Order: sequence, then structure tokens, then C-alpha cells
Amino acid sequence: MQSSGRDVDASQDLMQSSGRDVDASQDPMQSSGRDVGPSQDPMQSSGRDVGPSQDPMAAQGGVQDSEGSLGGADAEGQTGSESSANARGAVNSATTKPPQEAGRHVGAFLASVPSEALAATISAQGGGHVVAPNVSQSTIQGNITTISHHHHYHSTGNSATTEPTQEVGQTPMISQLKEWICSQHETVQEYNSLPGEDVLLTDRYTQLLIVEKHRQQEEREKEIRIRGPSFFGARTMEYKSTTVEQFFRPNDRGDVPKAVILQGNSGHGKSFTTQKIILDWASGSLYQDQFELILHLRCNELNHMFKEGAKKSVVDVVSCSEKCTPLVLKNLKDSPQKVLFIIDGFDELQFPVSEIHKSSVKDLSTPAPVEAILSALLKGSVLSECFLLVSTRPTASDKLSKLLKRPQRCTEILGFSEEGVRQYFKRFCKDEQVWNKALSSLKANETLFTSCFIPVICWIVCTVFKEQLQKNVEMTDGLETTTSIFVHFVSILLKHHCQGLGQPLPDLLRSLGQLAERGIREQQVLFEKESVLSTVSDPASVPFLCKFLLKERVEMKEMFSFMHLSFQEFFTALHYTSDQDEERVKELLRSIEQHEDRAHLLPIIQFLFGLSNVKVMQDLRKLKLKHNPSMQAQLKEWVIKLIENNEDSGKSDMMLFALHCLYELHEEEFVRRAMEAWGVMTFDSIPLTRTDCWVLLYCLQCCPTIRSLQLTDCNITAEKLRMLQPALSRCQELRR
Repeated sequence: MQSSGRDVDASQDLMQSSGRDVDASQDPMQSSGRDVGPSQDPMQSSGRDVGPSQDPMAAQGGVQDSEGSLGGADAEGQTGSESSANARGAVNSATTKPPQEAGRHVGAFLASVPSEALAATISAQGGGHVVAPNVSQSTIQGNITTISHHHHYHSTGNSATTEPTQEVGQTPMISQLKEWICSQHETVQEYNSLPGEDVLLTDRYTQLLIVEKHRQQEEREKEIRIRGPSFFGARTMEYKSTTVEQFFRPNDRGDVPKAVILQGNSGHGKSFTTQKIILDWASGSLYQDQFELILHLRCNELNHMFKEGAKKSVVDVVSCSEKCTPLVLKNLKDSPQKVLFIIDGFDELQFPVSEIHKSSVKDLSTPAPVEAILSALLKGSVLSECFLLVSTRPTASDKLSKLLKRPQRCTEILGFSEEGVRQYFKRFCKDEQVWNKALSSLKANETLFTSCFIPVICWIVCTVFKEQLQKNVEMTDGLETTTSIFVHFVSILLKHHCQGLGQPLPDLLRSLGQLAERGIREQQVLFEKESVLSTVSDPASVPFLCKFLLKERVEMKEMFSFMHLSFQEFFTALHYTSDQDEERVKELLRSIEQHEDRAHLLPIIQFLFGLSNVKVMQDLRKLKLKHNPSMQAQLKEWVIKLIENNEDSGKSDMMLFALHCLYELHEEEFVRRAMEAWGVMTFDSIPLTRTDCWVLLYCLQCCPTIRSLQLTDCNITAEKLRMLQPALSRCQELRR
């Protein structure tokens, strides 16, 4: 999805802020596309003019207007309940009376309090608030200290309520700033949103699996290879997750990190997460005890400042509006330890930040180059007491770590857990019957289900399913094929997450295909940097590749992989599709027939059938990819021979594979012709998965009648039988 008026980049992420160019780390969603004009200035968004009584410099003392109440305060020398009740009664009464009478009322109350109590400390208990009342025609002597104890450290949840709450000591300007932040971040636009269409962020945001661990080579390889429920189960068992609430907790040594790295691959939800953090802070449900001000810097916007070449001050760069400048400046000077900078999309920067320009960044108000300001913020040469949260793709995390001040914490978004996928479907579809049906359909496709750990793919699947429901399409047509979903995914990342590529798209896809094919041929899923550079000129800029660091004795080495083995298989098939050499496909098909140990090549052929679908080929042409004109005919001829030669051979596994190929091709007329060549369909002693049953259902429904279907010792459960039921009436003979 794209934020209004902005180019979207890649990190799922799922959303992007409105009215600005979208950075690459942002997800299928974006903040509501509203340009901030004069009437939408953060200081005016609440509908109140900021007059002299609301001057930010005068209001910082924690004094509210006369509508405040002294709730929950204990005056020393009285019991908590008595003092709280008396205080509330006196001041509430005073604040509802005319000024003179209110002043006398408060004066009478104070006169009744022992003199030693007036020097006491008044604290708000149990989340209450101490608010200084307006007192007229009265004199208060002694030192009165007000202390607020906040208890708002909640999880980044999904409450639809985003109204900011005014805290003790919070000025009208801060309150109005939070209201403006809520208005700008509470809605998002999706990749396919029409102008003016948006959805609530809380209707899409789903808890992501975030870990604070550097995974070892064996762990990564295992995770890349496994599929289905086993994939999600392994990640849940092996990795202890963390949450955004815990980002700034003390580490094992008791040190609180000054900088947190939030890394994640393209489409995994980095920018979506940062937007949710800002919204939750502004609405009063996150970081209330820790940060009085959160400032959001998008690296894509910093790129524009850099291109303009104009020097700016630190305050100018970080302020969202000129009217915010006094507020920002005061907080940065008076309480920098209560300020958090969120810097989103470090990997998108188009200017160097490797050097610290100490000489050009002297203070908060002196103009300096934007690259010098960012470098100084990251390193802590200015505003060293402020906290940082920086999002990036893993390809730039090692560079970022060297620039950041310490102590640091490094976290990684791994995408959705299995429960996260379920919750996302639930939020997207809303109707329980609908999302249960959609999720059941998804789980029937093991490869597609596994790939839904990537939030962008989860959005694609939900969007396609919703469209099918609106068109009353039978779900036997599937949530489209696995191949078509992968093509959608590649198209989205290429369009929105690949700004500044150094090579044309066809060349990039060709080089990725060459790398993927070499890995498949050698049964390799992890690639050393030198191996990748031999085919991909700039792997760090490619959103389909994942980079990570591994310790090797006394050194560190860079490694790369595809997001999952299924994507490596897809890019291998894409390479065969665009290759104009007809013999290469024939050679691949022959190797399957002649060598039984080539099972790892079967998914490649399956994707080839999917890429030969007419609609998919049209999508590939949009990517300017050439298509082997004879490949579809070769594949159709091959699968017919496969069915005829194996019908009586007892090779149930190859017959089942043929069904999967027909499903990916998704041409009903040809599927019917292929099934007619199948006299008796026999599956003997081969456990059929949910995916197998789904594919079998589609193929059976393409035929008017089936002579005989034998499912002997195939682990057909009641659930699987229900899946097949719509087509079983077409079978003249059914054996179990």
C-alpha cells in the first residue's frame, strides 16, 4: 500500500505516513493521506486557538485551567481517604463557583488544614492526577510539591480509541500535538486504496514476532527449509519473543539502552510498527512514564532535505511544524532524557552518514547540513541524553550499529507467528464465519500458508479472498494459485520497495534467478557474500535477499539468503521462464523422469506450470520479463505423458505431483482433458495432506464424471473428507 502522495518502499512495511514520500521500510499500509495545511497544524488541530494563556513557555509549570480537580491527593496529617475526599470536595466546589466565591472557598479550606500540612508533598496515588487549581484572592505560603505517578505502561494493543489523555504537567501545546499525531496516524491507506479510502490502523495492526537474538547458521537454515505448521512451531519454540514495551528496559547488566535497532526484511512491518508506537504514545497507552515527547524522522524525507541542499538547525529538522518549534526546543533543552527520536528507514538513506561533523553541529539552533545533523543525533554528539529507535533492513544494521551511541539493543521483526496470521485474518475479514473460511482455505495450501509469515503476503491473500467473496467466486477456485500470489508479492516489492536500484528490473530478476538456480542445483540456501556478488551487483539494495552476520572463529562474515526456500524455488522457475533457450526446460523435465533423487526440483516445475497461466503471464509482461513462448506447450505435453505412464505404475506420489501441476496451471479446459486421460485414480498408502485434498478437489471438479477414485490408507480424516465432499458425487466408484 502507499501513503498518499508518496512513493512506497519496502518493510511490511505494511503502512506509511500520510502526505509524504513513503520510505522503503514501510508496509502494505500507510498513514491517511491528509496534507497538513494551516487548518491542520498540530497546534490548531484541536480546534482551539493558542492564545497567551496557552503559551508553551508559560504553561510548562504543570498548571491546568480551572476545570481541573485535585483528585487522589493526600494531605499529610490526615488519612488518605479523608484527605483525598476533603481536597476533592473543596477544590471541585471552588472550581464550579464564580471566581470570588471560589477563592473564599479554597481559602477557607486551606485555613482548616494544619500549617505543617501546607509544607507536605502531595502525591497522586493509584494512577490519579494532581492538578493545581486556580486560586483567586488567597495567599498560600510554604512549599507544595506535586508528583505524578503514571501507570500507563500498556502493551501496544489494538484498541480503536486513539484520543490522547492529558497527563499531569502536560501543557495545552503537548495535548494539541498529541491530538494532531493521532489524527495523522490513526488511519492508513493500502496499496490498492483509491483516493480518500483508508482504514483504521487498529483494524490492521497485528502483534508481530520480535526477537532479541542473533540466530546461528543452523537455526537459519532449518527455518528457511521447513514449511507449514512445522515452520511456525519451530520459530515459536526456539525464539523467545520481546515486545515494544520492553525495548528500553535495562539489560542483564542493568544498563538502559540509549539506542534500539529494529531490523526486519522488506514487507515485515517495520514502519507499520513505528507508526503504531507513535500513535500509542500520543493516545496515552505507551511509554507514558518514559517519554514526554516522541519525534519522528523518516529517512525518505531526509533524502529530500539533502537534495535541496539547504542547511537547517536540529530543531528545524525534527519539528513537525513551526508552531511546534518552541515546544520541541524547550523539551530538548530542559528534559532531553525524556525525548525519544524514532528514525524510520535507515537503509533508505541516499547520503553518507559515516562521519560525524562535529564542527558544523554546534547547538540546536545553528544551521548545518542534514547529513551532519543525522550523524550527530545517531552518535550522540548532540542530545546525548535523548533515546533513539532506528528501523532498518538487516542489510544496513551492521553499518548502523557502528554509528549509534551506546548502550544498544538489537531487535529483529520475524513477521507473524501462526497466531499472528490468524489474528490478521480476523481483523481483516471481521465476520467470524468469513475469516474462519479464509484461514481454512489458506492452511490447505502449505507453501502459501508458510509464506504468510510475511505481512505483505498476508495482506495480498486477504485482499484476494475478499474480492472473491464480493464476486461470489467459489472457493474451489482457490485463493488464487501459490504462483500468482508470489507474482503479486514480487510486483509490490519491486514497485514500492526498490527505489534507487542500480540496474533495470529485468536484469535484477535475471540475476536473482541465476543465484537461486545455482543454490537449488547445489541444494544450498545460504550464500556467502562473494558468491552473491558474482551474480547480483548490489545485494544490499535487493528486498528479496536477507543479509545476516555470522561469527567464524575470530572474524565476522556476511551471508545472504532468500526469505524462504519457496522464494528461492520461485526465482529459479522465473529464470527458466525468461530464458529463451527451449532446451533448458526440456533438460529439467528429463532429469525428473530419469533420476529419482531429483525430488528437490519438483517445486521448480510446479512453479513453471503456475508461471504458464495466462493471467500470470500478463502480470509478468508488466514487469518487462520475456516469456519462453514454447514452454507452456512443453509442460502440457510432459504432464499428459506423466499421467499416462504412471497410471498403472503404482507411483502415487508422482500422480499426486501431476495434480499439483494442473492446479498451478489453473486452466479448466486443459485440466479436464488431462483428467480424461486418467482412467482410474489410485492413491495407495500415501498420506494426503490438506493441501493435497484441496488440489484433488479442484481437479475433480473440472471433470463431469470420474470413473473410479481409490483412496487406500491415505489418512483421510473426517475433515479431509468434508473438503472433498463437493466433488465425490462425480465419482462413479469410490474406494477407501
